[in-house]
Order: sequence, then structure tokens, then C-alpha cells
Amino acid sequence: MVASAMCLREQATHPRTYSDRRAILDSDPVRRFCHRFQRFLPICCLVLLSACHRNGGRVLEVAYVSGVQAFLRDRVAQVYEKTGIVKNGDRVEVLDHDRRFVKVRTATGVTGWVEQRYLVGQDVYDQIQKLTADNLNDPVQAQGATRNDTNLHVEPGRDTEHLYQISAGEKLLLLKRGTAEKSSGVTPPRATSFGEKEKDKNKQTKKEDAGRAKIEVPKNEVKNKDKNKDASKEVSKEDKGKTPAPEKAEEKGPEKAPEKIPDKTQDQKPAGVIEDWWLVRDTHNRVGWVLARMIDLDVPLDVAQYAEGQRIVAFFVLDQVQDGDKKVSQYLTVLTEPKDGLPFDFNQIRVFTWNVRRHRYETAYRERMEGVLPVTIAQENFDKEGVLPVFAIREKDDSGNIIVRKYKLNTPIVRRVLAPGEAPVHVASKKSATKKGKRRH
Repeated sequence: MVASAMCLREQATHPRTYSDRRAILDSDPVRRFCHRFQRFLPICCLVLLSACHRNGGRVLEVAYVSGVQAFLRDRVAQVYEKTGIVKNGDRVEVLDHDRRFVKVRTATGVTGWVEQRYLVGQDVYDQIQKLTADNLNDPVQAQGATRNDTNLHVEPGRDTEHLYQISAGEKLLLLKRGTAEKSSGVTPPRATSFGEKEKDKNKQTKKEDAGRAKIEVPKNEVKNKDKNKDASKEVSKEDKGKTPAPEKAEEKGPEKAPEKIPDKTQDQKPAGVIEDWWLVRDTHNRVGWVLARMIDLDVPLDVAQYAEGQRIVAFFVLDQVQDGDKKVSQYLTVLTEPKDGLPFDFNQIRVFTWNVRRHRYETAYRERMEGVLPVTIAQENFDKEGVLPVFAIREKDDSGNIIVRKYKLNTPIVRRVLAPGEAPVHVASKKSATKKGKRRH
């Protein structure tokens, strides 16, 4: 209404100028320009609106939650409100970065800011998936449970990346053994800048100068003290009436500091501590590496009591025997020394069979070797003996090659199964060797 009133007033006062302006606006070039501008007006509005929003909600990358759980906040500030919760293994879309915080969007559409230390990238997720696919059909060496909450790493080592967390008491299947050096955990000293180093030097020189000023004495005072001492000596001689020969003071040169013997041990780096790790499969069929000391093996107590101070690495049920109204399992156990970082996976195997008459376990076979996992078990037909349980042990020879040795159990006897063309090797016992030696002498 106001605009129309102003146009009517201008038309009444200045009729000629108004008509000229109207003619210009009604011209073809102006009409074409206005028509084209109207077409691009919605696009310009969308561009302006998207520029007003930060990043426009565009997904920068995909991340996964590696913490147990984390809260989402509406802003990066000391005072904030919680917008949601993300849990371990959740997939989120990264929308923005701000220092140590990341803005994410969950699968349900909830957005918020979370600390970056709770997230890992797509590459870590892909490595876990690759481990799971590569070790899908690996033979299980033992069963165990976690002592505490622990992480599922992509490689052996405490500082390696991890994604999933395993809760305490969760059942695990042990597949392979690995080793890694334990991280020292000692942070190196902070590197100071050149300006800070110069300040430290100046402070040190000032302290040294102040100390010297306190210790140094003027030469005049020293001479006067020496004269007074000589005079007092002469007076004491006259009083006593004795003329003893003056004692000559031994001239002592400046004492030389003892030469420091270079300590070669300082140059040598301390040997790192090697830890054992296990490649495991959890109840969700996820595969990863777990620190070995965080796992307790579910070894039957009837067999574990015969470990004799050794560490049981793996155990297998070979078969079962009938004892009255119950069936009792017979075991193959793989043992090693009770320490980490050994160059082999095990150095002893023992087979425990059940004595039906005495109702107890007995050692049917024992052998020492430097073996490597995995150990495999199966059933095989031996014609006259029938179907018997067999197990294959892998051992490293002197050149580092792996040799597979097969055994069969025909309760209570364990014997080698020779491969085609393999000749039996008879190893003389130490007792027989000592007896022969005594007879020769």
C-alpha cells in the first residue's frame, strides 16, 4: 500500500520521469534478464543455505568406537548436554573435526561430539575382518577364558591398534601363539628449544660464579695470615729455648682426579622383555590378538595336576574309554617352560591314558622336542588295529625347516606312524649308553 501510494504520488508530480522508467522496465532486455534470474534464484538460495551450515552435513569418513562406551555432547565446551551414547564396535559417520573432538552421526541418526581417542578408522576394522577371514578354519589348540577386560588387537603388542573389547570371563578359542616386545612405558625427556637451552646455560654459569665468589679469598689476606703464623712460631721457640730444626713441608702438587674407566654397559641397550600373545576367536567369531597372561586355560584338573611345574600350552581329547557307567577322556597335552619369549611354542608332549583297573590317569607317552603350533588330531583306519586316534606334531630341525611327525594311540600304547619311504630312527637311551661305556672300560 505504501509503495503504491508512493508510485501514485510520483506519477502525479513527475509524470514524464515515471513514464520513462516504466518504459525501461518493460523493455525486452530487462524482461529477459528477470526471466533468467528467476530460474537461478532457487539454486542460489540452496547454495547460500548450505554455506551457512558447517560442512553441510557431508560425511568425511567412517569410524568405529573402540572404547567401552562414550557420551555424545551437543557442543565442544566445558558446559554441554548429552545427546546420546555410543558403544564398543558401533559404526559412526564423521561429520567434522575440532581439535581432539569429532562430530559423528550414529546409525540411528543421532549427532554429537565425541573425543577422538574413543574412535579408530576404517583400516583397523578391515584388519580385524581380514584376520577373521584368514584364520576361519584354523584348528583350535585350547579353550580358555579372560581374567579381566581386555582388548582384541590387530597385531601382537601392547601399543598396536585395537577395536573390540572382551569382557572378563568370556570364553575364547586359542589358535596361534605369537611374541612381541613389551613397551617400556618410559617417556623420553622433553626436547627444549634453543632459547630455553641458552637460558639454562646462563643460569648454570651464574650459579657457578656465585659459588666461586664465596670460596675465593684475596691474595693479600693470605700473605698476612702466613706472616702472623711465622711470627707466632718464632715467639714460641724463644720462650722454650729450643732450636729444633724447622720441619720442611712437603710440597704437594695438585691432586689428579682418578681417571674414569669408560663403562661399556652404558652404551649397551637393555634387552627388551618379550611377552607371549595368543591369536583367539571370541564368542562373536571375531579374531584378534590377546596378551597370553590375560587368559586362563580350561585344562581339566585331573590332567593339570600332572604338569610338574611346566606350562600347558595346548590340550586335546584323543578318545574316550568306558569305565563302568561313565566315559573318561584320554588327553594329549603340549607343555613348555613357565616363561615367555621362547623361540619355540612347546618343548614336550605327554599322552595321558585312563587305567580302567586302577581308575586313574597314567602317562602313556612322553617326548621332548622344540615344536611349533598347530597340533592336529584326527581318526585313521589301520586295518587290523581298526580306527585309531592320530595326532601330528610339527618340529623344527637344525636348519629351521618344519618336520611333521605323526603318532597313533592304541590304548595304552603310542607309536610313530612312518610316512611312505621313511626309515625308523632308533634313539639309544642314556642308561644303555652309560652301561655300554662301563663294559668297555
